Amino acid sequence: MSIGVFDLFKIGIGPSSSHTGGPMAAAHKFARGLHDDGLLSQVAQVEAILYGSLGLTGKGHGSDKAVLLGLSGEKPELVDVDSIDARLARMRESGTVQLYGTHEIPFVVGQDLIFERKLSLPEHPNGMRFTAYTADGEQLREKVYFSVGGGFVVDEKATGADRIKPDDTVLPYPFTTGEELLKHCSNTGLSISRLMLENEKAFGRTEQEIRAGILDLWRVMSECVHRGISREGVLPGGLRVKRRANGLHRRLRSESPEKDPLHAMDWVTLFALAVNEENAAGGRIVTAPTNGAAGIIPAVLTYYTRFIPRADDNGVIRFLLTAAAVGVLIKENASISGAEVGCQGEVGSACAMAAAGLTEVLGGTPEQVENAAEIGIEHNLGLTCDPIGGLVQIPCIERNAVASNKAITAARIALRGDGRHFVSLDKAVKTMRDTGRDMLDKYKETSRGGLAVNVIEC
Repeated sequence: MSIGVFDLFKIGIGPSSSHTGGPMAAAHKFARGLHDDGLLSQVAQVEAILYGSLGLTGKGHGSDKAVLLGLSGEKPELVDVDSIDARLARMRESGTVQLYGTHEIPFVVGQDLIFERKLSLPEHPNGMRFTAYTADGEQLREKVYFSVGGGFVVDEKATGADRIKPDDTVLPYPFTTGEELLKHCSNTGLSISRLMLENEKAFGRTEQEIRAGILDLWRVMSECVHRGISREGVLPGGLRVKRRANGLHRRLRSESPEKDPLHAMDWVTLFALAVNEENAAGGRIVTAPTNGAAGIIPAVLTYYTRFIPRADDNGVIRFLLTAAAVGVLIKENASISGAEVGCQGEVGSACAMAAAGLTEVLGGTPEQVENAAEIGIEHNLGLTCDPIGGLVQIPCIERNAVASNKAITAARIALRGDGRHFVSLDKAVKTMRDTGRDMLDKYKETSRGGLAVNVIEC
């Protein structure tokens, strides 16, 4: 296992981990490299070209804003979201960017930042090329990066663009398949969350630091839910999509839960809508495992803390550790990138992760946890990524709400069984990978198929 909890769950900004967080991280890497190698003062021009899915839907996902901020030295997890609009307005008005925050150069979107809609780099559909030039037009440095989902960025030297380079950390319980994970649990008597915790400690954090870090992720998730509920208005981007979380919250608070046995599920829908509306507005979120699917795990986890009497911080930690174990399996064996396998890799993965986490904290065995994750991903197989207008709004926001409720259903089905089931999680993940490979490119975050074209044509 080369990735862990704090790789899968990262604090960032909306609206897209692969199209916003990834390009910002890549642009930051490029600018930092120039700075670290003492080359900044020689740079007179930087050209950034976004290929494939980034070229096709990058404007709707804020990729241009991300590149400007990244070249300025900002990172997705640290940028002040409340200052972004004013800073971008100043950059566009001046036609310049402060490279790594210290060296001013001319930079104009459309001239120095190019959305290449017709070409895609062969390694991955989310490719970027950054080139720095001297005042004489001499090429100073060129770098190619790939945004491979969930905010992960690799360069052209990576072996397989959707693989993070493994480190040399020796884990006490290494696993690359669900079968291996269950075998470790059987041999040791450990739960999946405890096994993940032991592995996390091998990366150099103490148990107290891991727990504190996970609770900080939960704090950001909770704050995002509250912000999304508190805000009204229309989402940016041109579709004029109205925020619904605030109005739904008022209605739910006025209703009596005794009159509707499914009252709690409407609250789950609310939590997911709130997060994804904040994501669509460029707010602070946690990739879980991506921005496009960022509402599912917070919604189900908020359901746990609000509606399960025995819920506590320890349960929150166990939930996210278990969810991360499933995310590791999917990331290692398939993909969490909508541009590579469609929305089954984003919403499907998050649904499986949330179902697993909830099953664990409700007392499920490792076998029942694996079963819940399998149900979550199996019933999202074939899900296309077809955002209208290239915006993470329609169908993305509602899709998170539906998948959140689906994750709870998957957990309840698994808990009613004994863990034995016909299709293993490993087989479901493989099927998702194969389905993504067979899926036409127009259904993989290009806005050239599905709802993205049929709604506009109508």
